Amino acid sequence: MDGGTVAPQSHASPKRKREETATPEISRVDTSHSIYTNVYMRRKTDFVTRTEPIAFFLTWTTYGSWLPGDNRGWADGRGHLHAAEPARTLRASRLLAESPLTLGVHQQWVVADVIAAHCNIRGWTLHAMSCRPQHVHAVVTAMGVSPQDVLSQLKTWASRRLKGASAGDQTRSRRLRWWTEGGSKRWIYDVAELGAVVTYVTECQDKPRK
Repeated sequence: MDGGTVAPQSHASPKRKREETATPEISRVDTSHSIYTNVYMRRKTDFVTRTEPIAFFLTWTTYGSWLPGDNRGWADGRGHLHAAEPARTLRASRLLAESPLTLGVHQQWVVADVIAAHCNIRGWTLHAMSCRPQHVHAVVTAMGVSPQDVLSQLKTWASRRLKGASAGDQTRSRRLRWWTEGGSKRWIYDVAELGAVVTYVTECQDKPRK
């Protein structure tokens, strides 16, 4: 049993100065061929009646790293948010089929590369992406594709590449579960929101929660 993750609200913040000794942030942002230009050219009133999202903000966690009852808050299968419940977390941990997973730096790069490659193959625009030790963020425009389908494809291909990259490690190569079931799928409808999300994904991952 494994709980979903709660995608934090987006808050733009000043770009912080990175320390040379810090773990490299596995993140990317690309707006060179994105919808930024086209949408900025639209009239402001166009956003009032917009029904189709311009992008999806997808978030998923590594297996066992964010259980129901987690002290950071958690979401159930219907997307309802809940406060910490230590007893529930303990029960969930006893039901895990495998040990919790934390990605190493090399594994984070593997995930980052496969997400970028798959989006390119499918013709999707990857606005920003960040792979961390226990979670992944991806901001994607995929016209005509549901956010669930995009999420499933990215997780599936990331799992395959991780398994292949772990061929020399008997423990990791036998792993069957790399990710939490499901994930957060947030719809983005305008450029201002998209910019805030991109800033959050690329610049705010190491900032403490308030």
